[in-house]
Amino acid sequence: MSTQPSTTATPLSHVLQGGYAHPLTRSLQAERTLTKEMLMFPIFISDDPNAQQPIDSFPNQFRQVSRKKQFTLGLNVLEGFIRPFVEKGLRSVMLFGVPMNCQKDAVGTPADDENGPTISAIRLLKEKFPSLFVAADVCLCEYTDHGHCGFAPGQSGGEIDTPASVARIAAVALSYARAGADCVAPSDMMDGRIGAIKQALIDARLANRCCLMSYSAKFASALYGPFRAAACSAPSLGDRKGYQLPPNARGLAKRAIVNSRHFRRADIIMVKPAQTYLDVVSEARSLAPSHPLACYQVSGEYAALLAGADAGVYELKLWSSRL
Repeated sequence: MSTQPSTTATPLSHVLQGGYAHPLTRSLQAERTLTKEMLMFPIFISDDPNAQQPIDSFPNQFRQVSRKKQFTLGLNVLEGFIRPFVEKGLRSVMLFGVPMNCQKDAVGTPADDENGPTISAIRLLKEKFPSLFVAADVCLCEYTDHGHCGFAPGQSGGEIDTPASVARIAAVALSYARAGADCVAPSDMMDGRIGAIKQALIDARLANRCCLMSYSAKFASALYGPFRAAACSAPSLGDRKGYQLPPNARGLAKRAIVNSRHFRRADIIMVKPAQTYLDVVSEARSLAPSHPLACYQVSGEYAALLAGADAGVYELKLWSSRL
């Protein structure tokens, strides 16, 4: 049987199986149901060979280590860290690469390094925990020397070359899918990246196995601060307001959600941050009633919850932040 990509064009709207290929994504198709098994645990994967490294701005979280020697021997920190959670019922994780030792550049070359943190972690987790749903955040900000989610070779002032960025982001997403990721989740907010990634998955015959989760309505927010410190991804020039949604742009968010759902065919749509945009969450459910809806509780929201508990405002384990 030929392993070459099919030359027959498949409409994006005809590819549905990636959205329910895994037992977890099948459960996500249920309506009006929220269980602990649906929670996705974020993990920061570093290429630093040292042990667990605390993240000062991110309470109770650590960057995890992924190294080829440890991966081969099965003795790395990631496996030992995640196993107790899996044994207690954890069904899904989201991986964020945090390269500490690589040479970053304007186009994020290390993002799809075969020996880089994300691809190494995907392979390890799928080997050690075959039933674990492994999602990979797809962005360039952790890997570019300027910290932006796209790139602009030869330009200054933080201007983004969107078409070139989309092509690069699609290539990175495809590399994660080929490594075994059950889901790729582009967080860059570049126009056209959902369609480009979906088409790349179709051409590689991976769209029926790998789910595509769109950060459909991702707003610019100071609540991302702890995450940017953890991922070492704050922009060195300009900001991300040119491609993340303005904080008060409810109408624009609705258009972005419709675009992800209808025209570009994401398998899952997302609102981020969720807690401060519950009106948009409600709109998203109305606009995309047939799609699973992900609500991202971001690092700043998480830190605020812990701060309230530490101040004695409420018992953390008894306080529900999401219904």
